[in-house]
Amino acid sequence: MHERAAEFVERAREEYGVAVDVHEFENGTKTAADAADAIGCDVAQIASSIVVVTDDDPVVVVTSGANRVDLDKVAVYQDATDARMAEADEVKEATGWSIGGVPPICHATDVPVLLDRSLLDHEEVWAAAGTPDAVWPIDPGRLRDLADAEPADVAE
Repeated sequence: MHERAAEFVERAREEYGVAVDVHEFENGTKTAADAADAIGCDVAQIASSIVVVTDDDPVVVVTSGANRVDLDKVAVYQDATDARMAEADEVKEATGWSIGGVPPICHATDVPVLLDRSLLDHEEVWAAAGTPDAVWPIDPGRLRDLADAEPADVAE
């Protein structure tokens, strides 16, 4: 297992008491479509963690792979005047993880998390596990609870 995925497994166990079942794919899971193809699930079951900066504050938006994030909606949820996609260094600073491998939990800071409501329609979703090649399955309600995420209508 890649050392960053192993670090995620350890942190999830220590910080949340969760046993994470990481699946790694040689061809990668860089896009939601790639992940869905590798896993054999619907693209809507991919829980992509995207960091958005609202005013000057980061927020992790966990969105369905079938959706695009509406930055204006994220700004409204965060009571901000504007929102933009975070730069790579901002993602790393807020979460401790690099773009493409950001898990929805185990962040470096107490960054708020918004959860795309449509993910709650599934029995299981798949989220990044620390690298662009590693994912793990979880019940979306459990994910909401672990991430202390606010369910939100954040799709375009």
